[in-house]
Amino acid sequence: MGLKKEEKIDTFLLLFLVIVGAGSVFSYVYYLKEKGEELKIIRDGICPKCNQKTIFLSDKRGGGCGPKVVTFVCTNCKYENSFSIEEGCSI
Repeated sequence: MGLKKEEKIDTFLLLFLVIVGAGSVFSYVYYLKEKGEELKIIRDGICPKCNQKTIFLSDKRGGGCGPKVVTFVCTNCKYENSFSIEEGCSI
C-alpha cells in the first residue's frame, strides 16, 4: 500500500523545510567564518579589500558589560565594516 496524496504532500513539505533550514544554518555559519577572517586581518592593521595598512577604528559603541560594536574604515579604498566584539566587563 502506498502513501495517500495528503501524506505525500506533508512528506515533501517537511523535506523542503528541512533542506531550507539546513541551508540557512550552513550559510550563516559560512558568513560568520568569513567575517571572523576579515576581523583577523583588520586587527593586524591591514584593509581586507585593498591590502594596505590604511585601516583605522572609526567608532566604538557599547559600555559596561556585554558586546561592543566597532566600526573600521579604510582611508585608501573607503572600505567600512562593523563588528560585534565580546570584550567582557569594563567595570
